[in-house]
Amino acid sequence: MKIAVQGLWHLGSVTAACLAKLGHDVVGIDPDAKVVADLSNAKAPLFEPGLDDLLAEGLAAQRLAFSTDPKAVKGSAVVWVTFDTPVDDDDNADVDYVVRQIEGVLPHMDDKSVLLISSQLSAGTATRLEGMLPKGKTIGLAVSPENLRLGKAIDVFMQSERIIVGTQAPWVKDALEPMIAGVCPNILWMSCASAEMVKHALNSFLAVSVTFANEVAVLCERIGADAADVERALKAEPRIGPKAYIRPGSAFAGGTLARDIAFLGQLADQFGTGAAMLKSVPGSNNAHRQWPIKTLEHLWGDLAGRRVAILGLAYKPGTDAVRRSLGVELARGLIAAKARPVAYDPKVSTSPVSGLILASSLADALQGAEAAVVATAWPEFKDLSEGMLLAGMETPLLLDPDRHLGHLASAKSIRYVTIGTPA
Repeated sequence: MKIAVQGLWHLGSVTAACLAKLGHDVVGIDPDAKVVADLSNAKAPLFEPGLDDLLAEGLAAQRLAFSTDPKAVKGSAVVWVTFDTPVDDDDNADVDYVVRQIEGVLPHMDDKSVLLISSQLSAGTATRLEGMLPKGKTIGLAVSPENLRLGKAIDVFMQSERIIVGTQAPWVKDALEPMIAGVCPNILWMSCASAEMVKHALNSFLAVSVTFANEVAVLCERIGADAADVERALKAEPRIGPKAYIRPGSAFAGGTLARDIAFLGQLADQFGTGAAMLKSVPGSNNAHRQWPIKTLEHLWGDLAGRRVAILGLAYKPGTDAVRRSLGVELARGLIAAKARPVAYDPKVSTSPVSGLILASSLADALQGAEAAVVATAWPEFKDLSEGMLLAGMETPLLLDPDRHLGHLASAKSIRYVTIGTPA
C-alpha cells in the first residue's frame, strides 16, 4: 500500500520508518526543508534508539522517500497525519496550525483515499475536518490516537497491544483494516468522536494518577511514612492493581499529558460542566516540580554558591528532547537561586540553559559537588556506586526523586533523599 505520512517530527518519522519496514511504500511530507533533507539522509529530527538505522533501511530499499511538496500525497491510499501539535508555555495547543497543514494536502488526495489523524488534536476536530473535505471526491476520515513513548517508540509502534481507530463510514474501516492489522490485530473500532476522547481521557487519567501519588508522597514525608510502602499496599488492592500508575516521583513533564488535561478543561468550559478536579492538576504538578529546590533549601537554607550536579537533562531516557524536563527546570531554578549547577547527559551535547555548565562525563559532573540530583533515569547512572560518589563529591548528598538509584538508599556514607520519605 502507498501511504503518505504528513508531519515528520518524532511521531511522523517513527511512523514513516516503521511502515516502510512493514513493506509499505511511504512518502513523508513536511514543510520544513531541513527536516526533509536530514531524513532523506537517514538522520532523524531527534534521537530515538534505532530510528536512524530504520530510516536508512527504508531508504536503501526504496520504500521510503521524503518531500516538502503537498502534491506528493497523490496516489496514496492513506494520508496519515502525524504532526506533533505545537503548544505554548501554558500547554495550549495550536490545533489551527495542524488543520492548516491538512488543508494544504486535501486538494491533492485521491478519490476513495483516507485521511487518518494521529496528531494530538482537540475533540471535535474530526467534525471540523469533515466539513473541509473537497467536493466531488469521496475522502474517508479516521482518527487513531498516537500511543508512542520517547525512547521506546519503535517497539511501541511495532508491538502495540491494541490500536484504537475511529471512523465515520464503514468503507473507511474496510480500507484501513489491512494496514492497521499488519501493525496489530487487536483493533478497537469506534466513532471518530470516541477515538478523540480516548486520547484525552487516557493521558488525563495518567496525569491525575501521577499527581495523586505525588500529593500523597509529600504528606508521607511530613508524617514519617514511606510512600513506597503506601504504593505497594495500594497495588495489592484488587480494585487498583499492580500496573496502576501510582508510583511517586517527579512531576510529569514534556507537555503531552498537560496538553490533554488542557483539552478537557477547554471542553468543560465550552459545555459548562466544570471539571474542577481536572483543572486542579496542572497547579499541583507545577508545584511538585519544585521538589528538588525545596528539598535543598530545607537541608541547606541559602543555595547561593552551592555546586549541584544535575544527572540528566533529557525529558526521559532514550531521547535527547529536553522540553520541560526536570533537569532543565532544576537548572533554571538553581541559577535563579545563585547556585552553581553543572549537568551531564549522555545525549545532550549543547547546554539548553544559559549559565548551565555541561560536564563531559558523569565523573566530571560529580567532582566537587555538594549535592547530586538524578533528573533522568539513564541506565548508565545505575553504575554509580557509593565509592564513586564519595571519591568525587565534596559532600555525598544524593536526591533521587524517582528512586532510580535505590541500591544506594541504604549506603551508610551517603545521605540519600527521595520523594515520599522524610529528608
